[in-house]
Amino acid sequence: MLAAADRARGDSALTVALVCATGSPLAAACDLAIEVPTGPELVAGSTRLRAGTAQKLVLNQVSTLTMVRLGHTYGNLMVGVRADNDKLVRRRARLLEQATGAGPGAVAAALEAAGGDGKTAAVMLLAGVDADDARRRLAATRGYVRSAVDATPDA
Repeated sequence: MLAAADRARGDSALTVALVCATGSPLAAACDLAIEVPTGPELVAGSTRLRAGTAQKLVLNQVSTLTMVRLGHTYGNLMVGVRADNDKLVRRRARLLEQATGAGPGAVAAALEAAGGDGKTAAVMLLAGVDADDARRRLAATRGYVRSAVDATPDA
């Protein structure tokens, strides 16, 4: 792990350590350290209990915040779902129905016109615009659905 951090820093990459002990060599070798001291495991030698759970919780928070910061959400709904299987196609449609209040037929039509892009479809349905205008609005607002919906027509 230390060699990987050294190599990444040598390549000018930001390095981040997520560790469950304070003052670790890995944390010291990285630009940013997320230290979550969990204390000893209940069962000695098992890192999948306390430390593994803590790391999973932190990574879930980081990934959720990343999706919010990238504008893939509308309220508490993930409208920027990349639907590459049947389950996600259904989920994307359900989320768009919830986010927009539109029925299944309107959501399906918006998704088709948007080329399957959930964010574009959301802006179309929420702002009452066509796919081209929705894409322009999203481009002007760096992909943020709420800002694109609130944008003026010449945005």
